[in-house]
Amino acid sequence: MNNGLNAQSDPTVQPVPASVVEAVDAADVTLSNPKWAVIALGANLGNRLDTLQGAIDALGDTPGLRVKAVSPVYETEPWGVEPGSQPSYLNAVVALKTTLPPSSLLERAHAIEEAFDRVREERWGPRTIDVDIVTYADVVSDDPVLTLPHPRAHLRSFVLAPWHDIDPDAQLPGRGPVSELLAAIGLTGVTARPDLELHLPE
Repeated sequence: MNNGLNAQSDPTVQPVPASVVEAVDAADVTLSNPKWAVIALGANLGNRLDTLQGAIDALGDTPGLRVKAVSPVYETEPWGVEPGSQPSYLNAVVALKTTLPPSSLLERAHAIEEAFDRVREERWGPRTIDVDIVTYADVVSDDPVLTLPHPRAHLRSFVLAPWHDIDPDAQLPGRGPVSELLAAIGLTGVTARPDLELHLPE
């Protein structure tokens, strides 16, 4: 057998459909069968912008994960507490491709929170960093350890607004278009901060 023959000379080789070629070309070649996920970030203690960027960089350093988009920054009144009782939050959303299963992505999110000294003393309490998985592909799950999509994402303009910025056609599984969800609740208490900027991991 002549192993030097070009495979194209083999009459049994069928041409690859153009649609398959396009799908392969569109995939991140560094990952095998990656899934899209959306993660929301928030911080209201310490150097909030540096912490958000640090969390994005830490996600980027995760094997099996590529950060593909980083949203603009929004400033938000704290959720679920008396106005003025906590510092305001800086919030952002990242879209990523990952080969990690949801459980491993959650472990990574918690590890990043711990690395930035996140303390879980009270619900809705202030925190150095909050790393929440909003969606993972089209998965819908009521697992109490990781409910997907995030059970309150459709009510949070500080998640929907930055998400809409990076993906105007985004859909929240089980809830519908992010644009419609955002229009329904508005931007009360959420302010764009164009003077602040986050970037993709280097």
